[in-house]
Amino acid sequence: MELAGDIGRRLVAQMDQMTWDRIGEMAFANAVSNLSRISSGRSIAELRGAKIGRDDSAIVIAAGPSIARHDPIKQIKAAGYDGAIVATESAIYYCLRNGVVPDLVVTVDPHGERLVRWFGHPELEDRQLARDDYFRRQDMDSSFAKEHEANQAILSLLEQYGKGMRIALATSSAPEVCERVLQIGMEVYWWNPMLDSPDLPNSRTTELYRKNSLPCINAGGNVGTAAWMIADAVLGTRHVALTGVDFSYYPDTPYRNTQYYKEIIAVFGEEGLDRVFNRIRNPYLDVEFFTDPAYLWYRDCFLELAADASCVTYNCTEGGILFGGPIHFVPLAEFLRGRVGGTPGTTDGPTLETRNG
Repeated sequence: MELAGDIGRRLVAQMDQMTWDRIGEMAFANAVSNLSRISSGRSIAELRGAKIGRDDSAIVIAAGPSIARHDPIKQIKAAGYDGAIVATESAIYYCLRNGVVPDLVVTVDPHGERLVRWFGHPELEDRQLARDDYFRRQDMDSSFAKEHEANQAILSLLEQYGKGMRIALATSSAPEVCERVLQIGMEVYWWNPMLDSPDLPNSRTTELYRKNSLPCINAGGNVGTAAWMIADAVLGTRHVALTGVDFSYYPDTPYRNTQYYKEIIAVFGEEGLDRVFNRIRNPYLDVEFFTDPAYLWYRDCFLELAADASCVTYNCTEGGILFGGPIHFVPLAEFLRGRVGGTPGTTDGPTLETRNG
């Protein structure tokens, strides 16, 4: 008997190995290729405990679909928030066009041609657009659908604001992404993503560390989790709020606008879509979101990592499926109203105290 989401749940159990099979060797090869570029930046260890922002808090801005529906930057600016802003590379355009220069940008994905687009592609051509429609059909930032126009805007904004902007640049990033970052003049802090367990025989993570001596960070498989982890483990931020970390799609999103639609169709066909996607009700919002196996795996990884984190984590995304365990699911407005209290590792609701200044 066919059950909704049954294929997806089976895939989640294998996602660790599937992710390695899909991008593991690419990420390692990129890191080896980038050995010659490391001298053009510093180790992320130099950011350890760095005082970024006036508060002991940070807000992660990722590029999930909730960004378009809730516009967190509008609230952040209105509140006069002066803690750290840590943005994923996919959220650079959203931040800069709304007048916010992130204190730190994070990137980790090993793919090249697509990832360069987040930084503006100086030589974007129609033939590149013809073979990849991701930016035209993705569910996050609709402004990317006008691809040449968005690309030109990003190039302009980074020419104005990019020089000296801090970036936590994973060694796994594609060489063309690294070259673009260096071309912009960003202030680079290198780090190794954990490609596998360092305790494994012939661990690629251990081999990579021996090659470049850079800190290894568990990124949870995606850039949003990496940004949160760096805010916690590197910057030492006490309170970290998440925006745009959905790990899912809104119920009115067409399947074709999901990230892995083409891959799912190629393997399971149209008839397999309902069996690959899982639907999860968010009890705080009373909304049922749907998610693919990769996003569901990211969510499970995040919950495991959050249980051991030093910071208190607040999901202020106001959408999606990241809730439960040690995570406080609260509106962004509540986080911004004052310094947020609470105890890491509990599910008690946050308490609010008046902020000074």
